[in-house]
Amino acid sequence: MRNSIWSLLLFTSGIFMSFSQTQGIEKGTYLSAAKGQKIKLNLLDDNKYELVFYTGGYEIKGDSLVFSRNATAENRFDLSFVTDKKTKNIKIKFLDPSYYSFYIGTQNGTEEIQYQRISDIKTKLDPEWTKTDLEFEIEKSDFLYLVYEEYDGNSHIEKYALPKDAAEITINYELEVLGDLKLAGFYDKKTNELKISEKGGKNPLVFLNEKEPQPVKKSKVAPLESQTVSKWTYPGKVDYLNEDFGTGVAVDTAVATVDYAVDPTVVKFDFKLKIENNLKKAIESTKGASTNKYLVVLANDKNKSVKQSFDAFVKDQETQTGYNMYEAYNPQYDVYNYYLAGADDKKWLKNNKITNDPSVVVLNGNGDVLAVAKSDLADKSYHFNYYGDLYRKLLRADAFVTIDKIFKNKKAADADLIRAFNRASVLESSYDYDSDYVVTEDNPTEFTITKTAVDKKEIAQTWKKLIEAHQKDAKPNLYLVETIVKEIKNQGFTKQLFNEDRILNDTDYLAIDYLLKHSDAIEAERAAFNNKEGEIHVLGNVVSEISSALQQNTYISQEGTSGEVNKEKNISIYKKIIALGKGNFESYRNYFDYLSQIEDKDGSNTNFLKDFSTYFDSNLASEKGSPIEKLDAIYSSLDPTSSYSYDGWNSFKDYHSNLCNSTAWTVVLKPQNASFIKSAIVWSEYSLVVTKNNPYYLDTLAQLYYKDGQKEKAIATQTLAVKYLTPEVEEVTASDIKQTLSKMQNGTY
Repeated sequence: MRNSIWSLLLFTSGIFMSFSQTQGIEKGTYLSAAKGQKIKLNLLDDNKYELVFYTGGYEIKGDSLVFSRNATAENRFDLSFVTDKKTKNIKIKFLDPSYYSFYIGTQNGTEEIQYQRISDIKTKLDPEWTKTDLEFEIEKSDFLYLVYEEYDGNSHIEKYALPKDAAEITINYELEVLGDLKLAGFYDKKTNELKISEKGGKNPLVFLNEKEPQPVKKSKVAPLESQTVSKWTYPGKVDYLNEDFGTGVAVDTAVATVDYAVDPTVVKFDFKLKIENNLKKAIESTKGASTNKYLVVLANDKNKSVKQSFDAFVKDQETQTGYNMYEAYNPQYDVYNYYLAGADDKKWLKNNKITNDPSVVVLNGNGDVLAVAKSDLADKSYHFNYYGDLYRKLLRADAFVTIDKIFKNKKAADADLIRAFNRASVLESSYDYDSDYVVTEDNPTEFTITKTAVDKKEIAQTWKKLIEAHQKDAKPNLYLVETIVKEIKNQGFTKQLFNEDRILNDTDYLAIDYLLKHSDAIEAERAAFNNKEGEIHVLGNVVSEISSALQQNTYISQEGTSGEVNKEKNISIYKKIIALGKGNFESYRNYFDYLSQIEDKDGSNTNFLKDFSTYFDSNLASEKGSPIEKLDAIYSSLDPTSSYSYDGWNSFKDYHSNLCNSTAWTVVLKPQNASFIKSAIVWSEYSLVVTKNNPYYLDTLAQLYYKDGQKEKAIATQTLAVKYLTPEVEEVTASDIKQTLSKMQNGTY
């Protein structure tokens, strides 16, 4: 959809029309039944039709034509729930996920969202993709996230609140017939032509006013015949759906050319692999290309035509990889090199106990064997792509093997240790850590993944020494930073290698000090690190990451001990963040959530209320201008990884009004917090500026007024609370609000 306005024509097959059997087909306007932008079919009086793809508003600015689309708030996913209080897990039925790029995520409270790729689950449960629908289970959660990842890099995300007794969820996705084109127009006065295209696009559509004489282009020579032929071909014709166009030149880093031969509006990327003529070069080429690239070796002496079949396999992989890359080389999809073993490799095969013929062996860039299958390469073609389950397993096996080798090497450099820990830390979270391919008598050709035993205590001790050794660093090591962040969030090497959650220890707090010490330098270098060519990093703002980790770790238990034992240490870290002037929205949000659950020794919430007052005065209070403007400034500065970047402005606004109300409410509830009544009134008033006429907030403010001696003001405010009660307010709460008003009026409050 992003390449040319002409691609609109591809979507006409998505139009669906239904007509009443009693009325028949009538003249008039019909709308497409699919979600998203509606296609209009106009059946006119003179037996003519019009097919209208896009409708909306327009504005003329000089010679420019500015279009605005009709807004749509339709959901892409359709969900239905079945409830049952007795079930422990939730059964998911995803209707026909096909080959679209879907993800499903779950979240409890404010914990990090745990995502799974639907195709990974499908491949795990139905390797041959024989079933149309997909059924699996997830754990009980508070929220469900559904994601459709589009080919242009954009992703559509929907978040749902799950009923507490949800037992089964049926999910159906309806693809939009038309996407969101950003159109622009320009009037050419010299030619009287109105030219319409996507903003920044080429090949515009040219329009002439219907009232003007229309130019007629006549062919100079008329053809003898004109016909349409299905699947037209001729001897030697290349099938463009399965073969490459042009003659790309193979080089070490998979160079490509762009071919416009078939359609000038469709970019074809011609990807080529460099096939080495000996194993040593093949390994070196794989190591030099990327840390996440693997070498696939085929050993097959029995097949006399193995070279031809190997070349055909490589050709097919080049085509498929080229389609993934679309219009430019992208190392993300270039994850495998290939090599055909010859007579010179027999000794190497024997030393590595590769005795079956044929065999497929997968190596890392150091030549370590990660997986072996008793199979020919063509039988495993579906495994070798970036989205395949095999690739995820190779990354995990590679992390184990690399750490094991480095630990055994007493002369390993500090940088090698950091990269080994980092490599294990950045693995994708797996929904099944032990799901290696199973080799059975019925299917002896599956891959067996190399397993390496690593010692947990040795890893912990080595990590501790590494953190201690870097305390005096003048500048941060970003690989170490990323590894620390993953580890304190229980997503790092401990989780990946041993599938264990653990509460923070002394090493973690020392590592957090390292992050805080270098936080400014990390923030300055973070974007460049995340965009490092040939690597994939998603490092967020470290202050936000620390505060999130502290909050999450509260709920972790380890050997009968919960994260609550670190309460004082966590509070000291939050206070250090604030004292350093690095208290951003995310850190305050997690800190307040943490503190609001903790009482001081005297039963008050003094620590929480003091720090909230600091945040309110610094960020929310506004002597001049609108509080909304100050909120908007904070929202605009949010880190892209913040959940509120997904949830949107309204959710962010509601969070602050609710936070101010709930904080003020603690002053209403607890006499120990009475010294904060004046401040609480300001907070409560603020909540009603941001969210007007909320009966809960009015009730809080009225009771604060009364406790402050402003009884008339309290009664007037409580009267408003009763006035704005709606059916959505719980019956018990509504009754309490009404009774509070009665008590204020008769002096018994």
